[in-house]
Amino acid sequence: MKTRKTLCLLLALILLLPGAALSEIDFATPAPTQPPAAAPELSAAPLLETPPIALSCASALLVEPQSGQVIFEQNADTPRAVASVTKVMTILLALEALEQGRVQADSEVVVSADAAGMGGSQVLLDVGETQPFSVLLKSVIVGSANDASVAVAEALYGSETVFVERMNERARQLGMTGTNFVNCTGLPAEGQATTARDVAIMTIAMLSHPAYFEYSGIWMDEVDHGDGRVTQLTNTNKLIRLYEGCDGGKTGSTSEAGYCVSATARRGDMRLIAVVLGADTGSERFDIAAEMLDYGFAHYRLYPVAEKGTKVRGELPVTGGDRAGVPLVLDGDLTLLVQKGDEQGIQLAPQLPSSIEAPVRAGQEVGAVEVVVDGRVVARIPVIAAGDVTARSLKNVLGRILRHWGL
Repeated sequence: MKTRKTLCLLLALILLLPGAALSEIDFATPAPTQPPAAAPELSAAPLLETPPIALSCASALLVEPQSGQVIFEQNADTPRAVASVTKVMTILLALEALEQGRVQADSEVVVSADAAGMGGSQVLLDVGETQPFSVLLKSVIVGSANDASVAVAEALYGSETVFVERMNERARQLGMTGTNFVNCTGLPAEGQATTARDVAIMTIAMLSHPAYFEYSGIWMDEVDHGDGRVTQLTNTNKLIRLYEGCDGGKTGSTSEAGYCVSATARRGDMRLIAVVLGADTGSERFDIAAEMLDYGFAHYRLYPVAEKGTKVRGELPVTGGDRAGVPLVLDGDLTLLVQKGDEQGIQLAPQLPSSIEAPVRAGQEVGAVEVVVDGRVVARIPVIAAGDVTARSLKNVLGRILRHWGL
């Protein structure tokens, strides 16, 4: 009996040695030398190295917002003036304020002299005029009204200056590295610039708010000033009326910026965003955007690659634990934009360590699955432990061995 107990103790000590494992599972893909980078808001590279169509504009980008996959681009990181496309950020902050309860749609806003005195596109607000916040927001989205933009800025942050500070802060949060805002309207100002990529990023953020679409599809409307005057609103985005599926976007034009648009359209379950900056004429920017959207819808589709909670085959070995291994699951959904007919070319490559040290917590990230298309990694899905594994102690190891021996 004493010999058997001594043997049990020796076995327990061996099991507690670092690196000892109760079993071994051979993963086909070796562990990465560095942790995978976090997925960017937009894909690191476009699907097409060069645009497949002629783009007679300074900058352009076509992106599918659900996956963040850029299909093609042209001078997408060149900073430039974009005129009233700047208002995408103004609209985004207004929508976020509504969702956060910082302002209500029916909140009454008194128009200041600064707001009423804005030039360019206007809804002709008077000093001291009172309008609901929703009417001002509609005037910005539909009519690109500069006076309404400043009134919105002042209603939310007290002054346009403070509002612009928030615009730049929000741009940094969104990863818009090529952007600097000087005003909330897009009127010409020294130092104000953004890029086609950054326009796409803030457009995606704007489109994530359902309230935006309550106004963006309006073709014609009016603003009642309450004193007998009525201002007609016509949507500056002509694609709303001319392009199938177009339900939003923002236009802009100045002599410095040229003609610009960030337009979005949805067909079936897929939405695309076409950014066109620096076109020569207003009609040309719409023609280019329409051709970009046509190309995207004709050649690409959304393909569901992975669903959160899907089990990863096998178990990851655990050393120093009360279990030999731990089951793994995917910690994310992934829908990928693929060229029609190329769905079978998608490969999933696990990037997992050969083993993990106990203790392991359920939900602990242990690796990733890389999504590979045409030899390029286009996405990474985190892999997490699906259960807990407690670190072995001498007490519980001895208990297991003694139970095994019937002692």
